[in-house]
Amino acid sequence: MTKQLAIICEPISDPAREWLAARCEVLEAGVSSVEFANSCQNAVALVVRTYTQVDAALLERMPALRVVGRAGVGTDNIDLVAARARGIQVVSTPDANTQAVVEYVVCLWADALRPRLYLDKVLGKEAWDQARVDVQATWQMDELQLGVLGLGRIGRRVAQVAAAIGFEVVYHDLLEIELSQRHGARPVSACELFAESDVITVHIDGRASNRGFVSRGLINTMRPDAVLINTSRGMAVDHAALAEFLRLNPAAMAILDVHDPEPICAGNPLLGVLNAHLAPHLASRTASAMEAMSWVVRDVVAVLSGKPGKMPRLR
Repeated sequence: MTKQLAIICEPISDPAREWLAARCEVLEAGVSSVEFANSCQNAVALVVRTYTQVDAALLERMPALRVVGRAGVGTDNIDLVAARARGIQVVSTPDANTQAVVEYVVCLWADALRPRLYLDKVLGKEAWDQARVDVQATWQMDELQLGVLGLGRIGRRVAQVAAAIGFEVVYHDLLEIELSQRHGARPVSACELFAESDVITVHIDGRASNRGFVSRGLINTMRPDAVLINTSRGMAVDHAALAEFLRLNPAAMAILDVHDPEPICAGNPLLGVLNAHLAPHLASRTASAMEAMSWVVRDVVAVLSGKPGKMPRLR
């Protein structure tokens, strides 16, 4: 019996790829490749990660397509409306990277709040004493307020960890969050969150209305020594406004793991801003999370077998 064709556009783990290959004919090819062009009309399944844009034009090239598997959480790179109109199911791995992202956010706020120095040579007593003066944190975390913008799956876990460390935690979300899911965090308006929080961590999704949500108006209300962390969507932050704020407030800091576009382009206004720290989208990069996201192939095969897959949700 001829196997159905599945195209993998971005790398997934070897075990997941081999599992899929035992059930489908597998082609590994990017959408701009000759191999993809020669085979896409026959493919019934497409597996992508972050950077393959599954838009209406791509779907038009794939008349036999039945399912798109996003090896990850967000589906910003997939036109869900176009897929739905074609009867194509989209499946993802919404819980695969929560732990990895939360750990990463904790590392980022620790980097911002607790300076550290590692020695590679012997210091004399005077230099030793001076180092201990220079590398002194201004605040402890239990003296600070942390604001969580977006109390979804990851935001809730961040709030839980922050409260355990000792932060006072506030949050803002579009939805009413059940008390049991807040982990002690207090709801506030977006304006209050930005104006009063010492550390702000962004965890909003990729819906169109969230573009530029962290606007010039919100940014300019931040404390002059505030720390802004974004591991959610690059498009959520007005980068030009943030660059201006950081230049005017050298004690403030921004740590951005996500960008718009990616990779970062030469015109990014935050390049060269000393208190802006830009990372290459690393939050989910643990071996466990990458493996878990790769197993979206299980739902891909389930859909091909006529079984329900896990449809992505914007929460």
